[in-house]
Amino acid sequence: MVEKRILQNGVRLLYEHLEGVRSCAVGVWVENGSCHEPAHLSGMSHFIEHMLFKGTETRSASDLAEAFDAIGGQVNAFTTKEHTCFYARTLDVHLQTAAELLYDMVHRSVFAPQELELERGVVLEEIGMYEDTPEELAADLLAAACFPGQPLGRPILGREETLNTIDHDAMLAYFQSRYVGSNLLITLAGSFTEDDLQAVGRLFSAIPAGDRAVFPDAVYHPAATEKEKPIEQNHLLMVFPAFPAADPRRYALAVLNNILGAGMSSRLFQRVREQAGLCYSIYSYTTLYANTGVLGIYTALSRETQRDALRLIREELLRLKETGVTEAELSRTKDLLKTSLLLGMEGSSARMNAIARSEMVYGCQHAPEETAAALDAVTEEQVLALAREVLDFSAVSFAAVGKDPSSAASLALLRGNEEA
Repeated sequence: MVEKRILQNGVRLLYEHLEGVRSCAVGVWVENGSCHEPAHLSGMSHFIEHMLFKGTETRSASDLAEAFDAIGGQVNAFTTKEHTCFYARTLDVHLQTAAELLYDMVHRSVFAPQELELERGVVLEEIGMYEDTPEELAADLLAAACFPGQPLGRPILGREETLNTIDHDAMLAYFQSRYVGSNLLITLAGSFTEDDLQAVGRLFSAIPAGDRAVFPDAVYHPAATEKEKPIEQNHLLMVFPAFPAADPRRYALAVLNNILGAGMSSRLFQRVREQAGLCYSIYSYTTLYANTGVLGIYTALSRETQRDALRLIREELLRLKETGVTEAELSRTKDLLKTSLLLGMEGSSARMNAIARSEMVYGCQHAPEETAAALDAVTEEQVLALAREVLDFSAVSFAAVGKDPSSAASLALLRGNEEA
């Protein structure tokens, strides 16, 4: 059972004891991501994530690395559009040490100018790596087009022109305003004691309370965008507007997405790859945020087969909207989703992540068994109604990266107007 304590400075401490394990996963979550950044500081949250490994008031970067290695700890971090996470997994006897190291990073980092300049180069190289990854590039292009001028449309990594303006003072000021108690969530899952919880609480109670972050509104706009690149395949991405992460229809959307394109037995995989042989990779996915969400479909194929594949995708979506799903599809999909959910919750790291997501998205905990029951309750009628609502071709957006990507013509085809 997940339990929760709130420290005087607003830090939320959530924890779940898991029987039969010797490890404990601890995560420090900051409700701050790229969607919270002003335009001129785009990329700041991800840059800070890097810099927190580069030295504190008490430890150098190499000291931090050696300290984590000394306890055999697995440590890492990531930044999303809505939050940043620093996490470690170690044996229970080293939990307090791991927590102290994470605390040192998220509260006493110094952002030394020399380290900042070195890491700026690393982040710019990371941006270059994503530029060379057409699948990621298409997603960033489409986000910018669908949420123009909005924080949600900006890339998590930022851009060279904004990163080059960030100096020590700007980073420290942003860090001190966002890494505050009201924005912090500490989650533990695995083996730990009451003494461990008390120690973690004492550590993080020293952080100033500050002001809680507010998620900005996001308004979706249908769009088409493209980028010419001299690569062998065209990488295509289309999205439909959906709804926020806490919407009760999320269970039906998970079922719809899985049937549509989330596995080898899905309709898109079978129709476009297995039966027509038009591509190697095709899948659908959902991305749900605090204030909006999308359902997307991605594929990569040759320029010559692009239009044929898009026609088949459109046909499958229309068929799904017209006739819905079969009882066999629904039953198989529910079993697959429940199995994936429950198996995924068996490790301490997975549980730690699930606890944090439930708190940040829903403000309460949903046991895996509750989620499984909610999936079981999804009906054929609900999936059909949702397909007719979400798969709205007048609202579809499209991005393409490759040779002669022809995004406008592809968007017209998807909307049923090939002559456009």
